[in-house]
Amino acid sequence: MNNRPKKTIAWFEEIGKADLAVAGGKGANLGEMTKAQIPVPPGFVVTADAYFRFMQEAKLIDKIRARLKILNPKNTRQLQETAFEIKQMITQVPMPQDMADEIRKAYQKMRQGLVAVRSSATAEDLPEASFAGQQSTFLNVQGATNVVEAVQKCWASLFEARAIFYRHEQRFDHFKVGIAVVVQRMVQSQISGVAFTAEPLSSDDKKIVIEAAYGLGEAVVSGDLTPDMYLLDKESLQILEKKVATQEWQLVRNPDARDHKRKNIRVKIPAKCKSHQKLANKDIVALAKIAKMIEDLYQCPQDIEWAREEDKFYIVQTRPITTLRKGGEVTKAEVKGVELLSGLPASPGIAAGLTEIILDPSEIVNLKEGEVLVAEMTTPDFVPAMKRSVAIVTDRGGRTCHAAIVSRELGVPCIVGTGNATTVLKEKQLVTVDGYQGKVYEGKVISQAKVEAPVVIRPRLKTVTKLYVNLADPDLAEKVAARDVDGVGLLRAEFMIANIGEHPRYMIERNRGGEFVDKLAQGLHTFAKAFNPRPVVYRTTDFKTNEYRNLKGGDKYEEVEENPMLGYRGCSRYIKEPDVFRLEVEAIKKVRETFTNLWVMVPFVRTVAEFEQTRDSLSALGLARSPNFKLWMMVEVPSNIILMNKFIDAGIDGISIGSNDLTQLTLGVDRDSPRLADVFDERDEAVLWSLERAISITNRRRVTSSICGQAPSVYPELTAKLVRWGITSVSVNPDMIEHTREVIARAEEDAGISAHGN
Repeated sequence: MNNRPKKTIAWFEEIGKADLAVAGGKGANLGEMTKAQIPVPPGFVVTADAYFRFMQEAKLIDKIRARLKILNPKNTRQLQETAFEIKQMITQVPMPQDMADEIRKAYQKMRQGLVAVRSSATAEDLPEASFAGQQSTFLNVQGATNVVEAVQKCWASLFEARAIFYRHEQRFDHFKVGIAVVVQRMVQSQISGVAFTAEPLSSDDKKIVIEAAYGLGEAVVSGDLTPDMYLLDKESLQILEKKVATQEWQLVRNPDARDHKRKNIRVKIPAKCKSHQKLANKDIVALAKIAKMIEDLYQCPQDIEWAREEDKFYIVQTRPITTLRKGGEVTKAEVKGVELLSGLPASPGIAAGLTEIILDPSEIVNLKEGEVLVAEMTTPDFVPAMKRSVAIVTDRGGRTCHAAIVSRELGVPCIVGTGNATTVLKEKQLVTVDGYQGKVYEGKVISQAKVEAPVVIRPRLKTVTKLYVNLADPDLAEKVAARDVDGVGLLRAEFMIANIGEHPRYMIERNRGGEFVDKLAQGLHTFAKAFNPRPVVYRTTDFKTNEYRNLKGGDKYEEVEENPMLGYRGCSRYIKEPDVFRLEVEAIKKVRETFTNLWVMVPFVRTVAEFEQTRDSLSALGLARSPNFKLWMMVEVPSNIILMNKFIDAGIDGISIGSNDLTQLTLGVDRDSPRLADVFDERDEAVLWSLERAISITNRRRVTSSICGQAPSVYPELTAKLVRWGITSVSVNPDMIEHTREVIARAEEDAGISAHGN
């Protein structure tokens, strides 16, 4: 963030999906589609570099950081107050004059007129960060000065309460998430909606789902009204099913330009048109063809927002679908009882609980853990309450509205489009929500066991290459262990130690080292038990000095380093601070008394001598290599590749390639630098050479090889290469488990590798 950016403006024609760090997810996708000749309304992006420059020159970073440091994001009122203060800070500082002038000129080059000004955060629309709508959008903006003002409001919206909360939950650094702003010709749609290139409820990727309604698309995406639904076969484009919804009103642009408070207004639909099918059959098929083109472009199922203006379709946004459950049938508990109401099934599962009716986001503090959230519809402001709820029921919305998407992401049963849930259901009424059938029943009508754990049975693909998962949060252990994974390829220590909250040396000096051991062992025990007998490969602590300083007492023991990424971390710490390392080893030994599937992986090893010293320390403390205790080494420093044979001679059972660090150290690129994002690429020739060398040497030396960086989760084509080279296992984030298993299976089939008998 300290480097001055190269440019403020990037036109859609100049950017593509590789420009995420510059244009954000939304902007990068619009550029990619423009270059592929998908019908996209023209426009430009105010780059994330402009945002970072503004924040730097306005000297806001330290002020905002100080405010966030004392925030408890789960305290709803404090969160909202903090968000308001930070947004005020950002909007009250004038934008640099040259930057504002560039935005004005770009708007004038578009021939002015009405535009949509949309936020495009650099961490949104990704598989691991898919909750949409956290930042602001401004529609029907006209005039150069108003466009500049809207851009600055979009920057401020990066610190909306819901966005702060979500980044905290996902452990994103607030100041490494940038925001670009899309300025795009406003489409005054007569009909609009969304399209999924896979059926979102059943996860059937052979189907296309289209939802359509009269008027502007905001009402469909937000769930304000229930749209038509059309289901098509993806291959033949045959229309398989149509559900036509009665629509009482539509959202249109407010013709009164003087009414600044209401850019869009609701207009009644003539009685004769209320029950009409919104799109003709030929138009449904034409839109499905465009959706298929977009899926082919991105090579994965897409969630698409579209608009129709004067008989022409426009695509205004696309993002990957992240909630698909690949293959298999869902075993449904049998529900019999008094039916209170029904709607569209939006997220599978069955749950019982007391209702909490919330008519405004300010009321979400009233919802208690395990209650049923009942609302007219949900918005991103509802997310903290949605995470606490056991089920969700809404009056309005389709299966692609906010409530539906977020519920599937959370794994919470959901019914949308009931029409009258907020009036039929009573406050604190005990109900059962059946997210499979879209029905709400009176009372608790199934056993609690069935309520808590709807079982998903999936066909298990057999592969020679093992599929592991990367994990850190003990709360996810049992849920992920139930899926088709062969073990944990990377168990990160940092989350568990951050929850302990105190620097280990601070605890040692207060004679509380045993407490540290017990708390860490508790977290490790959760994973080992959930995955037993499958291996759990625990990466010993790799905190950097700046991260250790954030723990209680940490500032006393950790010096301030100019470059913590290359500083005092990983293996070096174990050698220089054996008493702290002993605590970690004691926690591992304590768990292994019961579960011997817990193994150890040593991170950030710079030299062979360092590894040998750490190996000897582990052995002296009672963790010597044996048939039921494997010692792995992270391969993330180029010296590991260069001296691979010597590291193997030093005594390792397996390696796991940390592709993030290996790429940045091979290419000399800070992986967190927005300006160098286009250079940081695990598919670079030098990185691929390193990966292939590591795998070929370990294969020859009969040492197992794995990879646990982000690369396999982001680039399926790289996963296929690793399989062909003979990698033993691939470890990915939980959201990519099923997809990666299929990629591995296809790659093995192409390479003639047989899993028969495994």
